[in-house]
Parts: sequence; structure tokens; C-alpha cells
Amino acid sequence: MGKHDTHLVWDWNGTLLDDFEAVIGATNAAFAEIGLESITAERYRDVYCMPIPVFYERLMGRLPTDAEWLVMDETFQRHYVERRVGCGLTDGVEELLTQWVLSGRSQSLLSMYEHEQLVPVVRDYGIHQHFVRVDGRTGPSGGTKAVHMERHLAALAKEGRIAPAHTVVIGDAVDDALAAAHVGARAVLYTGGSHSRKSLEAAGVPVVDSLADAVELAQSLAR
Repeated sequence: MGKHDTHLVWDWNGTLLDDFEAVIGATNAAFAEIGLESITAERYRDVYCMPIPVFYERLMGRLPTDAEWLVMDETFQRHYVERRVGCGLTDGVEELLTQWVLSGRSQSLLSMYEHEQLVPVVRDYGIHQHFVRVDGRTGPSGGTKAVHMERHLAALAKEGRIAPAHTVVIGDAVDDALAAAHVGARAVLYTGGSHSRKSLEAAGVPVVDSLADAVELAQSLAR
């Protein structure tokens, strides 16, 4: 790979993996566990943010207590795993990943999904070979992506693969744009996941309705 070729950092949940229905179902299961009413997909997308406890605060009117957070987090994770098995990749993902590699450029995957679970899941979907690196969250859940992005790009830079100025992050959340800015990379946000278009546009980065459009735009952003 050339030093100035565009490198893509893909998000997983809600971006490469079309799992929004699983996420909203698991979220409502977590709410039910502590006696809260279910929310609609539209409401979820309007108020979603990272870190997750702040998202819950927006919905509950207060931060969850430590005890509530533990219950909600465990319930969400358990129900998500059950629902995730029925989720497929977003339309066109395999072709986009394949063509990017065939063009001689590199890509990696960074997710807030727990690392030990993420790696086998990505392998199960049969796309792991397209990435020079796959990193999930390490440590407790409930944080933001910025520190993980910093470590991810540092590891890639150490391998001589990428420079942040020639990196584009493709994700479905404002947190992806914030993480990209934190390391000096660019970002393109996709409307098929966790946020409404209005919420994404507030991040001040390009917003697209398909991953094909995201890849096309990425090719010009980091030149």
C-alpha cells in the first residue's frame, strides 16, 4: 500500500452489520427489566448518543444508578446476542470490501462491540480476510470510541500501514465522527444505523444513505 493511499476504518454495528432491529429489541428488553416503557425506533434514533449511560439519561430523565446500569447492560448484551444471529450484513458489503482490497488499498474494522466476541463474529460472516486489523472494545462497556480509535490507528501506523490524514472512518454514529476528529482522520456517516439523519448532520461531516456512497466519497476526502 502506498503511504498516501486512503485507508478506511469501518464501524461494525449498524454499519457493516445490519443489526438495528436487534439493538432496539435488546434496548427495550433492558428497559423492561427495570420497569421502563419501550421506545420506538424513531425515538431511539433521535436521542441516541455515546456514552450509553448518557443515552439512557436522555430517555429516563436521569442517569441510571450503578445497580440499574449493571442490570441494563447485562440484559442488553444477553438479548442482543440472541437477536444478532438473525442479522445479515448491510446490502453490498461483501462487494465493497472486496473491491477496495482489489484496488490496492487497505481497510480495518474498529467496533465498540467487545473484542473477544467481535473477532469470531466477523469471521463467521466470512469477511475477516478483507481487513488488515480487527479491533473491538477492551475494558468495561459504556465509554466512547475516541481512545479505542487512537490505539487502533497507532497500531496500524506502527505496522507502517496508514497515516491519520489519509484515513476515513465510515460509521453510523456521531461518536464515529468524534473519534475520527480525535485522531486527525476524516469521517463519513451512514444513515442506516443508530441515528436519524438530522442527528448525524449535526456532527458537521458528510452524511450518506448508502455504504456505496460512503466509499465513493471517502476516496476523495483523504487525498
